Amino acid sequence: MKPRSIFSLLLLAGLVCIVSCSRVQGHGGEENRLSLTGSSTIAPLMTVLAARFEQEHPGVRIDVQSGGSGRGIADARNGVADFGMVSRSLRAEEKDLLAWPIARDGVSMIVNQKNPLANLSREQIRSIYTGKIRNWSHLGWEGGPIVVVHEAEGRATLEVFLDHFGLQNEEVRADVIAGENEHAIKTVANDPRAIGYVSIGTAEEDIRQGVSIRLLALDGVEAAKSKVAEGQYPMLRELNLVALQEPVGLAAEFLAYVRSAAADDLIRAQSFTPLAH
Repeated sequence: MKPRSIFSLLLLAGLVCIVSCSRVQGHGGEENRLSLTGSSTIAPLMTVLAARFEQEHPGVRIDVQSGGSGRGIADARNGVADFGMVSRSLRAEEKDLLAWPIARDGVSMIVNQKNPLANLSREQIRSIYTGKIRNWSHLGWEGGPIVVVHEAEGRATLEVFLDHFGLQNEEVRADVIAGENEHAIKTVANDPRAIGYVSIGTAEEDIRQGVSIRLLALDGVEAAKSKVAEGQYPMLRELNLVALQEPVGLAAEFLAYVRSAAADDLIRAQSFTPLAH
């Protein structure tokens, strides 16, 4: 082989090494960038937390993308994201990941504001979602056929709902399959006959903005962040960031920030319950 050819190969190998090494340092090859993917419940909260963190750390960029807790789990495992956002506790088969709670939330049933009902029992909700009750007249309101809004697989809100009501997904008789929280909220807001379930924090924020939905009490317990904070609301969950290993550098600094008292005001502003410090 000619010396010039050997030199060219060595130069190319060096360039490949430089690119590979830069990728090891951080996602996107830059140490001042972080990426978070996953839960649509957590994404709005992380977006405002990231914006403040960026303001306090010039040059830092944090990318937040939703897609469901299932995506957060997968991306954290595959190293696609620095953190996955998961709005439930990890299951036994996911314990290869590390999880850090950042806040607490509840999952509530929602109906249109035109629906006069204020409370449903656990058994009534089970009967609605399994098709045993198909008309609002069976519950005391002449509202017509019930439109059952259910969440798509891979969504933590779905898993929290199924677990609380002791249901298997194949038992549910859904009329509409919603993706993110806002899809379910929009469906219920546009149809007086509809019922769905979403994050209490997300629903409270939308109600403040004039969206035509109401939160239903569950077995007589009001669906409100105050009840979540007191531990009285029955359908509770943790909001978590997950990763395959202990974060270092910028990732560790950001994690410490979102779990500190400095983040509590933004957590409350998004209608979630901060951690005890």
